[in-house]
Amino acid sequence: MPGLFNKKANVLLGIDISSTSVKLLELSRHGERYRVEAYAVEPLPANAVVEKNIAELEGVGQAISRVLIKARTGLKNVAVAVAGSAVITKTIEMDAGLSDDEMENQLKIEADQYIPYPLDEVAIDFEVQGASARNPERVSVLLAACRKENVEVREAALTLAGLTARVVDVEAYALERSCGLLVNRSAISEGGLVAVVDIGATMTTLSVLLGGRIIYTREQLFGGRQLTEEIQRRYGLTVEQAGLAKKQGGLPGDYISEVLQPFREALVQQVSRSLQFFFASGQYHSVDHILLAGGTASVSGLDRLIEQQLGTPTQVANPFADMALSSKVNAAALASDAPALMIACGLALRSFD
Repeated sequence: MPGLFNKKANVLLGIDISSTSVKLLELSRHGERYRVEAYAVEPLPANAVVEKNIAELEGVGQAISRVLIKARTGLKNVAVAVAGSAVITKTIEMDAGLSDDEMENQLKIEADQYIPYPLDEVAIDFEVQGASARNPERVSVLLAACRKENVEVREAALTLAGLTARVVDVEAYALERSCGLLVNRSAISEGGLVAVVDIGATMTTLSVLLGGRIIYTREQLFGGRQLTEEIQRRYGLTVEQAGLAKKQGGLPGDYISEVLQPFREALVQQVSRSLQFFFASGQYHSVDHILLAGGTASVSGLDRLIEQQLGTPTQVANPFADMALSSKVNAAALASDAPALMIACGLALRSFD
């Protein structure tokens, strides 16, 4: 039963393969405090990953090789993630007295009731969540299944760079783990309703957490690439030049009013619309806190604008704020990249499960 998230190893590199880059993070822990030992971000060739699926295996493998050199890490074991949209999860009830092996055997027999693919095409894993609320003699079990090809293509990309996938996790669970660090040390209340808005290059994902667990997810096709393309169009730049100018500045004086502000306002509308869908789906009518994650989260002034227009406390996620840093980590660069490293951080935290 090839596991989705159950292989163990001591220290793991967290490697997040997103649509535009590969992000690597290595953590250590001393007592209760984490330390960032190494990190790096490496852009991917255009269209190497399309809608979270690896399309160019070799291009991704080469980018992983480059990010390893950049990070100067000697670790070879990795935690990597598949997209939540590629995973089917279902909570089922089973007898409390069963051992893990007995549960596994029973799930193999019964899995075809829950999974719409032939069983020889899927990787399956399960995790006992605790006693059933309805029957103390039963336990709630989270069953997760993913097409094997989604797991195998990530393992193959890592193998090209001389690495081994020890853990294949789910992006949503990695995000949950990183959010746990933020809840423990900020104004976010532990039992509160937290909206995490992950703004990537092409996709924005809203995840709503209650008591640290994701209860709702919605993806929208909108992201930082819209801003890059508008910079490119307006100022006659290449994609690379526009991407660099967006990060480093140096654009003409009308950039903020004519390009950045309309993009920020469009993004606030996207966040507002996503939240309205969430409110329409259940019993909640507000959230306690908004966390901004993903590469586009650090767009200047975005957090203030969202807080102002939606009336909800908003902050840019930085899971490293209380961590020590090794001498080879650039503190300013890490702070700038922090919101984009939430999933990589959640994967690196698997070392300490």
